[in-house]
Amino acid sequence: MKKKVYFAGSIRGGRQDADLYKRIIEYIQRNHIVLTEHVGDLSKSKTEGLPNQEVAIYEQDTAWLREADVVIAECTTPSLGVGYELAYAEARGIPVHIFYNKPRANLSAMLTGDKYFQIHPYEREAEIFSLLDAICQ
Repeated sequence: MKKKVYFAGSIRGGRQDADLYKRIIEYIQRNHIVLTEHVGDLSKSKTEGLPNQEVAIYEQDTAWLREADVVIAECTTPSLGVGYELAYAEARGIPVHIFYNKPRANLSAMLTGDKYFQIHPYEREAEIFSLLDAICQ
C-alpha cells in the first residue's frame, strides 16, 4: 500500500539542502506519494503570489499533515517552520522520522530529547536511502 508522506525541509530558513531534498523526494516517490514535493523545488512555492499567501501556506501544509501517514524531515538546516510541522505531527500522533547530517549539524535538544521522534543521524547521503526503505515499507 502506498503511504502518504509529508516531507519537511527548510525553505525560508535556507535552501542550501534543496538538491538533497529533491533526491530524497524522488526516492520516496518511487513507491509512495509525497504530499510536499515542492520542498525539493528551488523555484517558487505553489502558493507564491496568492492573496493571503501566509494563510494559504499554513492551511495547505496543515491539511497535508493531517492527510499524511508519516512525516519525514531533513533537519540539517534549522527551520522554525519545520519545527512547527514536527510538533503539529506529534500532537496528532503521526509518526515522525528526522534525518540530519551529523558532521554539519547539532540538532536541537527539543528534538533529540523528545522520545516521540525517531532520529536518524547520517554522515553520507547513501545512508538515508536504506533507512527510508525501512521506514516506508
